[in-house]
Amino acid sequence: MKKLVPILLLLISLNLTAQHKNRDRVKALKVAFITEKLDLSEKEAQAFWPIYNAFESKRANIKYNELRGIKKEIDEKIETMTNAEASKLITRINNAENEMHELKMEFSKKILEILPPKKVILLKTAEDDFKRKMFEEFKKLKRERN
Repeated sequence: MKKLVPILLLLISLNLTAQHKNRDRVKALKVAFITEKLDLSEKEAQAFWPIYNAFESKRANIKYNELRGIKKEIDEKIETMTNAEASKLITRINNAENEMHELKMEFSKKILEILPPKKVILLKTAEDDFKRKMFEEFKKLKRERN
């Protein structure tokens, strides 16, 4: 048993390291994809990426911390939830969605100071294209494993 615990800890840490490497790899692919699609100049890229990365970080925080927590609470308590508790959850959902909307508006305003409007539109298209390509790759890998 004493030998099993360190082995399990090692396996868990290796798995977490692999997950971080995969995230880093996907992030690098996304940066390259967006930079190419937007045809960012060096000056544009230097101004764009810090703002974009801060936006992505805040967006992920709202999505994964706030909205995921709400979803988990709904999944766990929906059967026994009172109307008052449901109303509070609706308020929390609306607040998180409003926060997300305000974040997007702030991001658009900042980005329009750096990039022309056409490139801002191309950014949305590039993000959607990247997500679609990643999803297709994920499905392909899943099929190959089965």
